Amino acid sequence: MTIRCPLPFVVAVGRSMAVAALAFLLTGYISVEALFAPKAELWERWTAHDAEASAVTDHGAWDAFLAAYVSEAEDGVNRVVYARVTDTDKEALGAYVDRLAAIPISRYDRAEQRAYWINLYNALTVQIILDHYPVESIRDIDISPGLLADGPWDKTLVQVEGVAISLNDIEHRILRPIWRDPRLHYAVNCASLGCPNLQPVAFTAANAESLLESAARAYINHPRGARIVGGVLSVSSIYVWFQEDFGNSDAGVIAHVRQYADPDLAAGLNAIKRISGHDYDWHLNDGNDASSS
Repeated sequence: MTIRCPLPFVVAVGRSMAVAALAFLLTGYISVEALFAPKAELWERWTAHDAEASAVTDHGAWDAFLAAYVSEAEDGVNRVVYARVTDTDKEALGAYVDRLAAIPISRYDRAEQRAYWINLYNALTVQIILDHYPVESIRDIDISPGLLADGPWDKTLVQVEGVAISLNDIEHRILRPIWRDPRLHYAVNCASLGCPNLQPVAFTAANAESLLESAARAYINHPRGARIVGGVLSVSSIYVWFQEDFGNSDAGVIAHVRQYADPDLAAGLNAIKRISGHDYDWHLNDGNDASSS
């Protein structure tokens, strides 16, 4: 069982939470990460939308950046060549983020909003890495507020419609609770090798469904998503940390994995009833890393 906190979890100090955490650890029922993983808690302010809106967001600058700096390595993991990003392209990325922040996104329809928040999350993440590069892991960028902060996820990074927004706000208070779609975990990227791939194209209202489907299939059929060795199933820690999004049980996770599994993986899942292990690689998805050659 993994006993390290890999996300910007809130450390509970109350006696009841401490007792509960100890009980879970002693029984081996759940990892400590899952106890403190961010929950999907709706930020009501961002539910506003206009179902009749026809405005379309221009993600061309993000498309251009992705085309220039993201590529698939031999191991099937998409890498970003952070070291090669020019000052001009860093400025262009910043300008793109500023343009997104200036959009009155509450006046757009749901499909445009979903693509907007996914792209904003991913662009901000890349921007954070570039601002602190070189780093071995995004977790080394401890800019979140709080004494026990880990990583950048709770840092206010941008203002949208005059409201301060962090990465955790986008993922756990907007995307997850509004759309309630487990495939969103394959869309937002935390700049790590264990994460689902940063897509090489921007999300749009038109391509989001196909991208979410292909991203889910690619991740699940890669060893970092799910693998069976000796009849034992190990999965990405994402399925443990956010099990509530995947049926809230081992059976729910397995059913989700089976939905996208290639024939060999699907056949192996037939005899499996539980998840026996999980892991996650927090090393940076750096295209300059020797492992990507």
